[in-house]
Formats: sequence, structure tokens, C-alpha cells
Amino acid sequence: MSGVDIGAEAGARAARARALAVLRVRSRALAVALLPAAAAVILLAGGTSGHLVGAGWDAARWAVSALALLVLLLAGAVALVVARARPACTPTVAVAEESAPDLYRLVRDLADRLGVPAPSAIALTPDCDSWLEDRSHASHASRTPPGAGASVLVIGSPFLWWMRVGELRAVLAPVVAGAGPSAHPDIAAARRFLRGLDAAVAVAAAPGRGPVSRAAGAGLGWATRLLLRGCRAHAAEMERAVASAAAERAKAVDYGLRIVAQEQVGLAYAGWDRLLTRVALPAWRMGRWPSRLDVGVVAALTELSRRDRLAEGFASRLGERPACDLLEEPGAIDEAVSLLAARLFHGGPDAGPEWASVEWDEYAEEVVDRTWRTDAARLHRVLDTLTVTDPGPGPGPEDPQPTAATATATTSAPDRTPTPGPTLDRVLDHLAVPPATPAPAPAPDPDADDTTPQGAALAAGLSAQLAREEAEPATTRAATTAAPPPEPAAGLWDDHPLPLLPLQPPRTGREILTDHVTAMVCCAAMDTAGAAPGLDWLDGPSLLFDGTRAADLAPRVRTLVETGDPEPLRTWLTDLGIRPEKPVRLV
Repeated sequence: MSGVDIGAEAGARAARARALAVLRVRSRALAVALLPAAAAVILLAGGTSGHLVGAGWDAARWAVSALALLVLLLAGAVALVVARARPACTPTVAVAEESAPDLYRLVRDLADRLGVPAPSAIALTPDCDSWLEDRSHASHASRTPPGAGASVLVIGSPFLWWMRVGELRAVLAPVVAGAGPSAHPDIAAARRFLRGLDAAVAVAAAPGRGPVSRAAGAGLGWATRLLLRGCRAHAAEMERAVASAAAERAKAVDYGLRIVAQEQVGLAYAGWDRLLTRVALPAWRMGRWPSRLDVGVVAALTELSRRDRLAEGFASRLGERPACDLLEEPGAIDEAVSLLAARLFHGGPDAGPEWASVEWDEYAEEVVDRTWRTDAARLHRVLDTLTVTDPGPGPGPEDPQPTAATATATTSAPDRTPTPGPTLDRVLDHLAVPPATPAPAPAPDPDADDTTPQGAALAAGLSAQLAREEAEPATTRAATTAAPPPEPAAGLWDDHPLPLLPLQPPRTGREILTDHVTAMVCCAAMDTAGAAPGLDWLDGPSLLFDGTRAADLAPRVRTLVETGDPEPLRTWLTDLGIRPEKPVRLV
């Protein structure tokens, strides 16, 4: 027996020992539940045999029998909930074998080389991780292809688009190798028991129940949490031993390549995170979901490799076969994964004119430009409520004229000529100089404490306006003109009520104000200096002058927002020929 086999067998034995410890916790719980019944049987047998007679023994028999019946009923109820509760199932995009025969062939060949059972199905997740998921519970039958077993190999979709075929096989080897120890009956039984306890805790914590149900749920939650605490250490050691055994067994397959492939895993995670938070999130906030996120991650990682030189031998990797070639229709799979990512990380609706897909070549116009102009319009609407006037000369004949929907209400001020229309000067003067006439304003946002008093009031108004817009029904929101997204192909979704996993915490008032002022500056640059909206794969929306990204805008806007000093921003505007006194076009 080789050293690899010895290490794998040692890990498997340790995992089985910990699984037995978990099952012993279950056995002890069963024994405790049966103890009153055993005592009742002894008392009843003593009475029928004539040994335990008398009024005292009769009272004891009735009391212990009633207690035993109550305990058995409660234990049976807990056991029934644990057995029937629906375990958590990761939202994924199912990949049928006919849509990816080469990928299934690769996984099965890998399982044969490792000497473990092959996964029965494959699914993709919009994350940089891979694992084996047991879907043996009856409630998961609809989430696995017909005729498939319970073991599903879940693969992070960025891996398929970024990695080469050999790299993907090397990365999946330890995951597939985990099917060996996982198939042992003791380990499988221990995992089923733990998943049932976890699901029962969720059932006990479900809201919206009456007093009796809440009391029953409290008892159920106490019992299941007590069992989970007893299993916690053993379960952690069992999973650690399973992973160790799988890693040892996987050393026999592509071990040298796996070391190199792990570098690509870290690179994929970095690029995927930047793409979601900097590029996809602004689109989701606009009601658009990029339909080719995995294609975008390749572009983002390529740019990241070029800038930071993180991908060694990147040019040579391009000549190898990408793992996405293992799919028959990678575009359809990418679209389904992209929509799942939008629903998971932002919670967008399934369909409708207010939630539409967008291609990368339309991103600058449909997302960046519309986001900036929408934010600028919101900024001026809030300024209207603060009764701020427009200073400066009126627009020239060549300047764009605001529509009635976007024209701002103006009031007269000493020694100033009101200018109709939304101008950047109006914003700069408000943040730099307190309004001449006090006006009722929303209470300052507590998260906007790093701004001036007038900035805090404006941030509070923007936060309140955004909250009102998000609370409006979808039919009354600012509708887009794009067509509703196509429904994913049948069989791609294997979960429907998806959870919401926000990528970032809610923006503070200061961050919201900074974003809106930046949007107003970008609108002025586009309308008065010939700038254009653009997309940076790592930093998201960007302002372009002659195809070159504008630099040093962010710190100047922060200086204005935090200290009320507009001079650094005005100098930047002058250097680039941006005219802040001119009205801009809004949506």
C-alpha cells in the first residue's frame, strides 16, 4: 500500500470514528427518551406479578406511565420533525448531462482514477467554490435530474470560464475524492442526522405563528439545539477528517498541476468579487442584470493580470482549452448563472420591464449613463425640497434645455440671477455655502456625521428619497424601455424561493451623497466637455475623456462632501473644460 493510500485510509478511519460519536449522541437521546417508559414497564410488570403492590406503588405506576407517555409523545414529535424537516439546499443552476457531456465525462474519469463513486449530477453556483452536496432528502427530488442519485457536484461557475480544462480537473480532484469516505454508511447517517437537526432548528424559528405553536417551537428548538451542541465538536472533526482523507487520495491525480491551479483559484476569487461589487451591483440597482457575468470575469481577470501581474504565464494559458468548452451551450448556462447571481446577491424580481438583462456592449449607455442621470435628477429633486436657488448666468442658445419634469423651482436671492435648469454650480454652492434662507429639512442622517451641516441635510433627503423609491410598487418605479428578460431554459433552476445575500451593507448617507455628487459631475462633463460613460472591468462605471479614464475625481468630491471646500473640484473642472454653470440633461 502506497503512502497516499495509507494517509487516505487513516483519514477515513478517523472520519468514521467521529461519525460513530455523532450517532452515539443520537443513541443517548433515544435512551433518555425511553428511560421513563422502561421504568413504567418495570412498575407494571411488578404489579402484575404481585411483587410491587399497594396504594403507593399504584400511584407510582400511574404517574410514571403518564410521564413515559408524555415523554414518548414529545420525543416522537421531535423525531418526526427532524426526519421530515427540509434541509437547506444551495440555490444552483442544474447542468443536465446532454448539455455538458464532456464535463460529465471528465468528472467520471476523475472518479475512476480516484477509485470513488462518481457524482450523480452536476450543478453550477455563482461563487468561487466547489463541493459535493447530498440531496437524498425527499424534498430535494425535484432539484436533481430524473434518475439521478443524491450526490451532486456543485462547481463555481467562474472556474469554468477562467480555468483551463487541466486546471479544473486538478481543482475538482479533492472534491470528487470526498465521495469515497462520504459513501460510508456511518458517515452518511451522521450527516443526515446533523442536517435534520439543522432543518428542525429552522422550523422551530419560523415566524408568524400563534402562542401554542410558538411554545411548541420553543421546546423543539431547545431540544434540537441541545443535540447540536452535543454533536458540534464531533461533526467538525468528522468533516476535517473527511477533507483530509480526500486530499490524501487526490494526491494521486494531477498533484503538481493542482499547486499551480490553486493560484488561479485565488485570482478568480479576486476578480469575481471586484466584478460583482464594482460592475454588477450598479446595474442591479438600476434594475438591469448583466447576462454574461462569467464572460465579464474573464475580462476582469485579464485586466487584473495585466495591471498587477498576478497570473504567471498568462499568455501561455490562453493557448490551452478553456473549461467552458466542456459545455454545449455556455451562453445559456452563463445567462442562467448571471440571473441567479442577481437574485441571490441583490434580490431582483424574476421578470418584468423593470428588471431587464443588459449586454456588455450596452452597459455604458444603459447602466452608466442612466445611473448618473437618474442620480443627478434625484439630487436636484431633493434640492428643490430644500428650496435652494440656482445661481449663475442663464443658459446660452446652444445649451440643452431641461424638460418640465426636470426643471427646478427657483426662488430669488440677493445679488443673484436665478438660472432655470439643473446645474453643477447649484450643487457646489449648496455644499460650500449654507442656504441664505433657512428651510425645513429632514433630520440629519446619523451615518452622515463626516459631512458639513448642509451636506448632512442633503444626505438625509437623498436617503429618504431612495427609501421611498424602493418602497414603491414595481409598476410605479422609473420604468426602463428594454424588453423583459427571457425565461431561463427549462430545468436550469433547481430552487425557487431564493435567499438574499447582500454583497455590501447598506450605503451610509455620506456615501449616497458622494455617489450623487459624482454622478452630477459626470453628467456635466458629458454635456459640456464631450466626455463619455465607460466601463472599467475592475472599478466599474468610469468617465472617459478621449477614451482615457478621468483620474483624481473621487478625492475631490470627498473633499467637497466632507469639508465643504469646492476649490479642488472647481480646479479639476476648469482643467478639463467642464462648465458647471450649464444645465445638464436628466432622465
